[in-house]
Amino acid sequence: MADGDDGAQTWRHETVTEGPWAGWIAYGSDPFEEHAGPFYYRLDAAGAPVCAMRTEAQHMNGGGFMHGGALMTFADYAIFVFAREHLQDGHSVTANFNADFVGAVPLGALLECRGEVVKGGRSLIFLRGLMTVEGQTVFSFSAVIKKTGKRT
Repeated sequence: MADGDDGAQTWRHETVTEGPWAGWIAYGSDPFEEHAGPFYYRLDAAGAPVCAMRTEAQHMNGGGFMHGGALMTFADYAIFVFAREHLQDGHSVTANFNADFVGAVPLGALLECRGEVVKGGRSLIFLRGLMTVEGQTVFSFSAVIKKTGKRT
């Protein structure tokens, strides 16, 4: 996230040019997600976004697997990536979030998230998604984003 001269928040949208995430896009404007990540996305061959992160020690729970709150934070990031074309001109918030924890995510795993906008309305956007590790589903979710007003 960056602050404009007037203090307004602006979206960060940068393609990574070096390292293991080269070609992926760093995207967002949320200080908590910046702290909780890093999170990235790219477009697959069909043009659909896929989000990804590599699990680190900071994401783990006491049992040695990814903390549920970290999974939900990554999913919350992903829904805004999936809905980005519906959100270009305004502010928005997560209004509803439903999740199913269906598998454990170990330290060092590449966690991928794919999803879609089910319906994009005037003020609400309905979404769903799945997270996988090595092709195995570990987390499924649905969410609703509420548009809250125009960007200034």
